Amino acid sequence: MPIPALAAAHRAAGRQPVSAPPAAIIAPAATHAVINHGDTAWMLVSTVLVLMMTIPGLALFYGGMIRGKNVLSTLAHSFATTCLVTLLWYAVAYSLSFTHGNAFIGGLSRVFLHGMGRDTVSDRSMAIPESVFMSFQMTFAIITPALISGAFAERIKFSAVLWFSALWLLVVYTPVVHWIWSPQGWLAHLGVLDFAGGTVVEVNSGVAGLVAALVLRPRTGYGREAMAPHNLVLTIAGASLLWVGWFGFNAGSAISAGGLAGMAMMATQIATAAAAMTWMFLEWGARGKPSVLGMASGAVAGAVAITPASGFVDPSGALIIGFAGGAACFWAVTYVKNALGYDDTLDVFGVHGVGGIVGLILTGVFAVKAIGGTPGALEGHVGQIGKQLIAVVAVAAYDAIGTFLILKLIDVVIGLRPSLEEEREGLDITQHGERAYNE
Repeated sequence: MPIPALAAAHRAAGRQPVSAPPAAIIAPAATHAVINHGDTAWMLVSTVLVLMMTIPGLALFYGGMIRGKNVLSTLAHSFATTCLVTLLWYAVAYSLSFTHGNAFIGGLSRVFLHGMGRDTVSDRSMAIPESVFMSFQMTFAIITPALISGAFAERIKFSAVLWFSALWLLVVYTPVVHWIWSPQGWLAHLGVLDFAGGTVVEVNSGVAGLVAALVLRPRTGYGREAMAPHNLVLTIAGASLLWVGWFGFNAGSAISAGGLAGMAMMATQIATAAAAMTWMFLEWGARGKPSVLGMASGAVAGAVAITPASGFVDPSGALIIGFAGGAACFWAVTYVKNALGYDDTLDVFGVHGVGGIVGLILTGVFAVKAIGGTPGALEGHVGQIGKQLIAVVAVAAYDAIGTFLILKLIDVVIGLRPSLEEEREGLDITQHGERAYNE
């Protein structure tokens, strides 16, 4: 979240505001900072929760929704992305995201985590080790390209996934993080409210997923052959892990174990449940039966929508955002996708893109000064909606252009799609030489 908002949030939570120096430049006073064991313990737990969202959460959620011949391939996308992004975040991406640079990109002072010692504190709170903050943010960097993989599941080479994840992390994700969450970032200076990643994770992954779906074109047989989920038990298990992990995602973004984390946790639970019920009843009315997949999708949609707002809104605002996120994502997945005919395999844009946009805009409406330090439109600060819209448009445009160019480059160099025969046989065998199920 932007540093001015963070300081205000600390005041609202009864803590002393933090005067944050540029990332990774430890002011003299910081050498005397005392690490708070309670805050550090909560951030360690949050880091584990967010990592759980990708492995096993997202891997199972995605893996159950595709055909059995591609389940290992889909699981491999999440697992390999976790490994690859970890190394890139350590080597250079963390430094480019959070250290002193300019309004658009950070510097190189933390390349290979140079200068980060055991007792170096994070300038985000002066109360937790920087190593913990670095690891927490790493889990956000891991899940974002892993989310995108759902848009092109069942029709991409594994080598192309690795190249895409690496290039997209460095070219698209890293600058957007700096824009939003670095004290120097231009969107942070503008006053955009994004508590836990509505732009950084959700809009970013959703727009990239839509572009990827369009560039790779539909799966072979799409619209003509049955492509039903092969194991919804896996999907529900994954969705449940995502729900639980989201508390680390949102409440952990308070960077402390205080009242702000508690409000973010409460808002997350309310919005997620509201969106799941909204999707369920809309589907029940439209199709005559409430599907379990629909309930799970609605829960994810609600968690997505509340992500940017979780540390800024009260319970009533969270409820409305949950209702709106569930309804908007249901409409996007059920009607818009079918009307336009694009093959976003696992509805990355319909859930994460649309849900993130709805959540960001409504954050500007329902933000409560007494909670997050910044008022929204309902408290007379109508201009906050405009700031939120600028963030949506800027991130979506940059993301779309960057994603398109990266995919085209990969296609020219190594190719994106396997052969028609390989795709029909299944990517588990043709890309990995294994089967998920041996009968």
